[in-house]
Amino acid sequence: MAQHKTRFRWLVVWALGMAWMAAVAGRLGYLQLLHYSDYLARAERQQQRIFEISPMRGAIYDRKGRELAVSLPMDSVFADPAEIADVDMVSGLLSRALDLPPEEIAVRIREARTPVRLARKLSPETVQRIGDLNLRGVFFQKENRRVYPQRELAASVLGYVDVDEKGIGGIEYSLDKEIRGRPGRMMVMADGRRRWYDRREAAAESGASVALTLDETIQYIAEKELDQAIQKTHAKHGVVVVQDPDTGNLLAVANWPPFDPNDAGSYPADARMDRAVSAAYEPGSTFKVLTLTGAIENGLARPDELVDCQMGKILVGGRLIHDWKRFGVLSVRGILANSSDVGAIKMALRMGAPRFYDVIRGFGVGQLTGIPLPGENRGLLRPVDEWSASSIGSIAMGQEVSVTPIQIVSAISAIANGGTVYLPRIVLGVQAADGMDETPPSRAPHQVTDARTAAKMREMMEDVMIEGTGKHAQLQGYTSGGKSGTAQKIDPATGRYSRTEYNASFVGFAPVNNPSVAILVVLDSPVGEHHGGAVAGPVFKRVAEQVLAYMHVPHDVPLPADTETARNKLLIRPAPPSADRDGSEARFEAAVAKSRQAEGAAQTVAFGEQGVVAVPDLAGQTVRGVTEACSRLGLVPAVIGDGVAIEQFPQAGAEVTRGTTLTVRLGEPGRAASQAAHGAAQ
Repeated sequence: MAQHKTRFRWLVVWALGMAWMAAVAGRLGYLQLLHYSDYLARAERQQQRIFEISPMRGAIYDRKGRELAVSLPMDSVFADPAEIADVDMVSGLLSRALDLPPEEIAVRIREARTPVRLARKLSPETVQRIGDLNLRGVFFQKENRRVYPQRELAASVLGYVDVDEKGIGGIEYSLDKEIRGRPGRMMVMADGRRRWYDRREAAAESGASVALTLDETIQYIAEKELDQAIQKTHAKHGVVVVQDPDTGNLLAVANWPPFDPNDAGSYPADARMDRAVSAAYEPGSTFKVLTLTGAIENGLARPDELVDCQMGKILVGGRLIHDWKRFGVLSVRGILANSSDVGAIKMALRMGAPRFYDVIRGFGVGQLTGIPLPGENRGLLRPVDEWSASSIGSIAMGQEVSVTPIQIVSAISAIANGGTVYLPRIVLGVQAADGMDETPPSRAPHQVTDARTAAKMREMMEDVMIEGTGKHAQLQGYTSGGKSGTAQKIDPATGRYSRTEYNASFVGFAPVNNPSVAILVVLDSPVGEHHGGAVAGPVFKRVAEQVLAYMHVPHDVPLPADTETARNKLLIRPAPPSADRDGSEARFEAAVAKSRQAEGAAQTVAFGEQGVVAVPDLAGQTVRGVTEACSRLGLVPAVIGDGVAIEQFPQAGAEVTRGTTLTVRLGEPGRAASQAAHGAAQ
């Protein structure tokens, strides 16, 4: 009996053991087979911490390879709570270096189970101070910081980035996918006591570099002259656009007010706006160029045909429209030169609304250009069936239609180049880090008018400069064509045209027969004088003269005797490079030789205030440095070559009159000295 009970007990124990083992096996199977992935993920979350390593954003360059935006590696500081024994002590020491409350640092360390970032992208001085503390559990990790070395220059086009290096505005935003690159990852492993024992990194892939069509020096000239115009006229906003009419490439896009993209957050949204693509406005009389082009292109008018402008009154669709002046009989070219509203309206009436609409659409008005800049405004051009009876009269003189600055400058470029509309282009090329070209395709140009009509319009626009409303914009040494515009703004309070606020503008090109640049100036609400020819025309003149000189465009008319200097002639026709010298050196020597032959010539002022100034020493200066120095002293820069200044004429210290051309040859540093030594040896 006792043996039977013992056996029974063992059986019970065995049964319980088997049941326990079955339960354990079942539980293990349940966890390992059905919920393996869930528990593995939980374990990894406890044991691993993955940090994203920001990629190096691609650089942004101007058309000559000069840096406009770059990324620099900087240190961010982290704290590992598992290795910090005295949190309060560490927090107190770090607070002085980071300028943060110690309580905030302590809370962030205590609440973290893995390394926590305390501050990002520190200055080298701050990194040195923290490193000198030699704190256990405090370490650095490299991150990238976007830097704009030229500060405000072209800021509205470049845009800016946020703290995570994500593009926010301008090219930084529109091409963020290409520029940003692919982030890397850093994985840190911890044991059960939260001690970090392993670290693995997957490298980030750098972003693509972007070359813009902008020229840093031309951009600087445009921004400088726009700023001076704003200070003089007290306008609310302003835009200057410089375009190559033969390609559509934008050489400068200046906006006012400016902002510094290195600290974009401290500026209002209004300052960060790219008005050249986003701000549509009624163009006023600059639109008459399109109106008259359409009439001549369709065989409905001739430049020398006489038109009765009815002493400044015309009835259109039951609405009496008054001209800005009581004109009688004018030729068609006189209509443009004197900016007659009645004359322009009569040209539009000859075309009729449908044909006039097609002409306007052909120039790209009311359509997106597709330029890779965010926030582009298509402007306003209502379909013909939405026009009122008097709309044709309003549109003919630039009302009831709105354009962006890049639309109107591109339309005028079509007149300048012989009738072809090239859509504005801002991106010259995109090159990935692996060298592959990722340049987006550009839209094909289209013919909007024939070459003969375009030539007639260029001749008529030249008359505007000589005899009409563009006299204040007439260039010295170059032929030019242009058109002024003075447009009343809509008063938001009444919905009617304001009697006190205007958009003053001027658009033109130079030289007339082979235009190198088309330039638009728009000043929003200038105080006092508000006519486009009077306030925007002089800005066009100053920008055009400096840009043409910088581009070494030969003068196509002689300078007046009282303004021409011997040194203004230096680069009119540079000598061809010799076989044994580089081209820039040969041109420089040719310029100096011509200047020395003309030493006895009168040296008077070409522009700016009269007076004598000492020539600065420009050795080692970049193109921008040369331009700034000459601008301050009233000298005309003539730059040859690329790199930094290695030779100049006149020499530093020489006394010359304001307006004198200062010829500067750029090249590699030290090259001039080696060439001089070689010459001495010979």
